[in-house]
Amino acid sequence: MNLFHSARLKLTTFYFAILVIFCLLLTFGVRAVTDYELHRGDDAQRGAVHKLLERWSDDYDEPPITPNGDRFFANTQAQQTNMTRKHLNRDFVLIDILLLGGGAILSYWYAGRTLRPIEEMHEQQKRFTADASHELRTPLASMKVENEVFLRQKHFEEADARELIASNLEEVERLERLATNLLALNQYGQHSITKMPVDIEVVVREALERTKRRLGTKSKPHFTVKLAPATVQADKESLIELTTILLDNAAKYGPSGGEVVVAGEQRPNGYVLAVRDHGAGIAEDDLPHIFERMYRGDKARSSRVPGHGIGLSLAKQIADVHQAALEASNHPDGGAMFILTLP
Repeated sequence: MNLFHSARLKLTTFYFAILVIFCLLLTFGVRAVTDYELHRGDDAQRGAVHKLLERWSDDYDEPPITPNGDRFFANTQAQQTNMTRKHLNRDFVLIDILLLGGGAILSYWYAGRTLRPIEEMHEQQKRFTADASHELRTPLASMKVENEVFLRQKHFEEADARELIASNLEEVERLERLATNLLALNQYGQHSITKMPVDIEVVVREALERTKRRLGTKSKPHFTVKLAPATVQADKESLIELTTILLDNAAKYGPSGGEVVVAGEQRPNGYVLAVRDHGAGIAEDDLPHIFERMYRGDKARSSRVPGHGIGLSLAKQIADVHQAALEASNHPDGGAMFILTLP
């Protein structure tokens, strides 16, 4: 926080310095032009008066203007000009004070606005790093405790060793999935994709097969597929990964053995693919943050569901590189629903 406050003050100083230079240039420029116009006006005024007096002298046979009279007129004119300059200088000072005062406030506000996206990104990065560290530390700590307890045993059976190895493998697999997802997040954030015609039915079928393999022997939901056949422009592998994430999320948060509906149809704005579960849905407070990295809403429920909070963030990033829209909502009849609109 202190880092960005210091940066904001420095940026404010920079903006204010630019404003001061601009005001000084404008003030001296206008002042020079004003002096030039006043001198030219004085000369023109003096010449006009001389011609008027000469004409009056010729018409009425009066003597021309005397040197003393000309000097009196010039002195009077100079006094008026000096008074005008004095008033202009006062006005310039007042205007500059108002401009610089308002500019200082505006510079501070604009500096904050300029730095806000960077500050938000920095905060997200800090939170992401902390969450990722926690997710990495948890399985490592679990394996360490299990191995330490096992080594304290003087006697153990082969079945005990196999159980420990199986448990360690589960934690290793969890770490592997986390590392893979983190690398995928970086990949989709740095590189573009190559689009080609992809059959949406093939994408959903392969995503369903991957989801079922990931679920393993767990109680699998019943998948209901209602797809209008279509071909979309996309990267096949990443689109399969996105669909798999949505199906896996629906399977985890839906009721055990419940139904997951996958529906797709062609609309004027593109092909719309919807995945809906019949679970408890998404809390209203969690909806705005559901696609943030490492975000897991409803802590009491998410603590019972395995995961790292990266999947939906990865899905959103894949949708973004496809220039597609991915939205989360709650179905009126219950359950969460994710809608992907492919252009």
